Amino acid sequence: MLINGICDEEFSLVRDAFEANFLAGDELGASVAVTLDGRYVVDLWAGDRNESGEPWNSDTIVNVYSTTKTMASICLLMLADREAIDFDLPVAHYWPEFAANGKESVLVRHVMTHQTGCSGFPRPITAAELYDHSLTAELLAGMEPWWEAGTAPGYHALTQGTLQGELVRRVDGRTLGTFFREEIAEPLDADFHIGLAPSEDHRVAHLEAPERSIDRILDAEPDSIAMRTFRSCVLDGTETETSEWRRAEIPAAGGIGNARSISRVHSAIACGGTVDGVALMKASTIEEALERQTFSRDLVLGLNVPYGTGFGINHERLPLTPSEKTLYWFGWGGSMGVMDLDERLTVSYAMNKMAGGLVGDDRAFNLVAAVYAAIGKT
Repeated sequence: MLINGICDEEFSLVRDAFEANFLAGDELGASVAVTLDGRYVVDLWAGDRNESGEPWNSDTIVNVYSTTKTMASICLLMLADREAIDFDLPVAHYWPEFAANGKESVLVRHVMTHQTGCSGFPRPITAAELYDHSLTAELLAGMEPWWEAGTAPGYHALTQGTLQGELVRRVDGRTLGTFFREEIAEPLDADFHIGLAPSEDHRVAHLEAPERSIDRILDAEPDSIAMRTFRSCVLDGTETETSEWRRAEIPAAGGIGNARSISRVHSAIACGGTVDGVALMKASTIEEALERQTFSRDLVLGLNVPYGTGFGINHERLPLTPSEKTLYWFGWGGSMGVMDLDERLTVSYAMNKMAGGLVGDDRAFNLVAAVYAAIGKT
């Protein structure tokens, strides 16, 4: 198996785990990256970027679904760091129309922690309608929440991005994709895109979609909040092949990048807000994001998810890493981004053979385990 890229000798276990994923037949093409103190100690890629056998190259990029949420949340944290937005104020303070149908008390913090009660759209929308931010924002502004905000989390699979995107637009004037590009990707020279230019299409890997569409992942009652959430916009994994998906700014699911670019952005967070002289935010802002907001049963995922502000965090009964100060999220199909502030370390993974789960799979977990075995923390 040909593995390309660089891997410091002390992280050879990560290379072995990456190769093992391919040897087990679990991959088509993939990339993995690890940074330590902002420096790449692992930057590997292998396999094919499509079923025709074209190789996954150094600059191959791929849609990473909800790992995009980490990038969108970083945008909101930057605005909070600049005191342009206050997470403890109502969403309607910045977006007056959102107060309709009893949402006057929904806080920006509830958006960041999947607790607005608006985990899906009020009516089923098509993928084409999802690409229309003005339409989706208007739908969410007018809807009646499905549960009382702040009383429980319910994973906002797509709607979190719409809500965050509209808040950025109201506060900053730019779209979230533009804010991300100008304030984060370009200063860090990170090859990650929320809204991809046509000139980059030739680099995008084809996603091998899972057997089941997103509305068939969970075994839930037809009228449950979980089913209402996923059926409000049914995706099957093939949408990413279209130019409409790639051009649209979908902050909850449409990010396109690779492990290297995910780790590049995340390294700024892992290093306390600044990497290589590029300052995204103060360390204190990240410390606040690490504070647990809820660990009750998620009404959509059916799991007890430890939410910080904008990310998943470690929990003593559910640790992803041995480090207390860990932020992370996963994307549908298997992609992953981990930020460890204790070790000033990131672990990122992006692939094009999608597994069926929403919250990671063994390929990613094996890579995380290998990283911490390499540094002697298990």
